Amino acid sequence: MTEPRSTLDNVRIVLVQTWHPGNIGAAARAMRTMGLTQLVLVNPRQFPDEEATRMAAGGEFLLEQAHVVERLEDAVADCGAVVGLSARLRNLPLPQFEEGDDMARELMALAEDMPVALVFGRERSGLTNDEIACCTHQLSLPANPDYPILNLSQAVQVCAHELYRAWRHRNADDTASTQAPAGGREKDLPPTREQMQHFQQSLAAALQEAGFLNQPHAQTLERLQNFYQRSSPTRKELSLLQGALRALVDPAKKP
Repeated sequence: MTEPRSTLDNVRIVLVQTWHPGNIGAAARAMRTMGLTQLVLVNPRQFPDEEATRMAAGGEFLLEQAHVVERLEDAVADCGAVVGLSARLRNLPLPQFEEGDDMARELMALAEDMPVALVFGRERSGLTNDEIACCTHQLSLPANPDYPILNLSQAVQVCAHELYRAWRHRNADDTASTQAPAGGREKDLPPTREQMQHFQQSLAAALQEAGFLNQPHAQTLERLQNFYQRSSPTRKELSLLQGALRALVDPAKKP
């Protein structure tokens, strides 16, 4: 990813398996109007494409510098917060934003220190449960309950506008520019998705070796992973958990 030039450049818009190239272009245009520049495409059906370029209408350079990856995990590995857009209720117990402005305020505060991402799914079917599980939060934009479905680029525009408003408000507030030294803040930041997944993989391996995971407890690991996700540990706290896990697996090793 490119080196961020401002807080807005730490905000990543991720489109998953977009079917219509025109929607990619329209999303780029929506981003351009709100100062967002980081576009990541996960396995798009057709890209680059003339229709995408035509619909970008001023946001063509976002298409030129867009990153294309095969998996959602690759798009968000270094992000501290990943918000998945979904119009449907899910069984996954992720923290959920009910309003776009709440989401924007939290993401812009975190974006001062590390990358964050908004993830938008397929035009017809949205995000899968496995893809939602890659996220740290969910967002369902309030809409007419009789037809609560936004076009992909419309959803990007609504969210981009909320993010831009939150960014402007933070810049207008003089107290927002007062920050602790970077070294002191880092331990209090949330772990990246890659760091959290590494811990969860270590936990799964340890429980498997201990014989704790078996058929009657098929959902145990998933529930434990959801628990750690909801608890929102800091990087320092996750490091302590990782050290404790290593000590339990091999008592000869110090955490």
